[in-house]
Amino acid sequence: MQKEITLVLSPKQASSEEFYLPILAKQLKVTPKQIKFTQVMQRSIDARQKNIKINLKLLVHIDTPPPAPEKIIFNYQKVNSCEPVIIVGAGPAGLFAALKLLELGLKPIIIERGKDVNTRKLDIAAIHRNQGVNPDSNYSFGEGGAGTYSDGKLYTRSKKRGNVKSVLNVLTFHGANPDILVDAHPHIGTDKLPNIIKSIRNTIIEYGGEVHFETNLESLILENNTIKGIITRKGDKIYAKSVILATGHSARDIYQMLHDQKIALEAKPFAMGLRIEHPQELIDSIQYSCELRGPYLPAASYNLVQQINDRGVYSFCMCPGGIIVPASTAPGEMVVNGMSPSMRNTRWANSGIVVEIQLSDVNANKVESVLNGLKFQQEFEKLAFDNGGLEQIAPAQRMIDFVENRLSSTMPETSYHPGVVSSPMHQWIPDMIRTRLQQGLTVFGQKMKGYYTNEALLIGVESRTSSPLRIPRNPETFQHIHIKGLFPCGEGAGYSGGIASSAMDGETCANFVAIFMKN
Repeated sequence: MQKEITLVLSPKQASSEEFYLPILAKQLKVTPKQIKFTQVMQRSIDARQKNIKINLKLLVHIDTPPPAPEKIIFNYQKVNSCEPVIIVGAGPAGLFAALKLLELGLKPIIIERGKDVNTRKLDIAAIHRNQGVNPDSNYSFGEGGAGTYSDGKLYTRSKKRGNVKSVLNVLTFHGANPDILVDAHPHIGTDKLPNIIKSIRNTIIEYGGEVHFETNLESLILENNTIKGIITRKGDKIYAKSVILATGHSARDIYQMLHDQKIALEAKPFAMGLRIEHPQELIDSIQYSCELRGPYLPAASYNLVQQINDRGVYSFCMCPGGIIVPASTAPGEMVVNGMSPSMRNTRWANSGIVVEIQLSDVNANKVESVLNGLKFQQEFEKLAFDNGGLEQIAPAQRMIDFVENRLSSTMPETSYHPGVVSSPMHQWIPDMIRTRLQQGLTVFGQKMKGYYTNEALLIGVESRTSSPLRIPRNPETFQHIHIKGLFPCGEGAGYSGGIASSAMDGETCANFVAIFMKN
């Protein structure tokens, strides 16, 4: 007999079958020996009460042998001699588009401005040592995209964009922990992702696709508003009937190139602010109502949002047990981001705290000013660089000092490796952002007792939450509204946010490419 059952357990009871099997047997009115197989289908934490509970949904076999292990199989085809499709960008959207094209019998040719995932590590290490930023190889650019070395969270609310389970199966097939298939908020971790990304690349090459690193897109080859191929920065021409543009939200040169080629772009709302860092123990004590979290609970997270003067102020990309990293993509700018290793076991919790930016705020609602949001973003990052230290030493201020408009006389210990310098951020952050951040932090302190504290450090700036531009596409064909054969995709096109939703968008794009190629 096979049954599905949900148990409400303590963290310790939910941590191992050894602990929950007797409880399960009692609930089912059978002996533990009668239970031949259990499989965790879903797992989530309920921390609304002081006594924290784990909801565990289980598949149980009673008096029947365990089923054969389910194998995840993908019908990848040999595509060496098949019709080519150019993919610009090897982030989640581009890689998952490539894998889907293998299933559909089309040959993906990926060009990636950055380096392979291993070589990329050296350039990232140089940033941490304040040895400069390589504009083509950093936390945003390179194999795997921004997510590879800046987190690995897989949770998405974008269920309508595609099949989340399909994405998780692909990641598991390529080496991810199967726990991502059952956790309510799955997370891989930046220490695990590189090997998974390499495995995906190996699959693409094994079945006849191509991956070209350190290859920048210079321009599109167009005839009568129809894609014929691309020209690389080296001057090479690659011909194909379809181009999937999956360059990520930091590829500003691509937006400029499209604008110069008179290819339609749309300004869209985005968000900017700061990254905040608390001691993880403090966040644990607030969220779990306990002094010490104990061994059976993960590092606590939070999600905060408030409307302040007709603009949303909210937490973004919360990283429990994580670190803050330098995410600039060019010299002369300061950008920070957050990440968590798979164990989420550092002493700090960090999150972006950002303010919604509307088109009217930057006068970006006309065709001639479509790049204004991008320029505003760049100016914000230059302000942060000019008010920081050398190279990637970031401007910082304690939370209460920032809200009360005073310079911090000391800096707490921080996870941000390049270093921080005390800066009067309340003086140079644009008023439309500063005033809302100050009010929002005060409100968040009321919502989470203990959150508003000078133990918390604000580090500037968090500016790459999403792209300030969208590359418009026809929702019925996924092609650009004016360019036949051009398929804008992922975060850079303005249609996703994060690894999972970008991967789903890539798969969907590939499906539409296949339809287009058959017609």
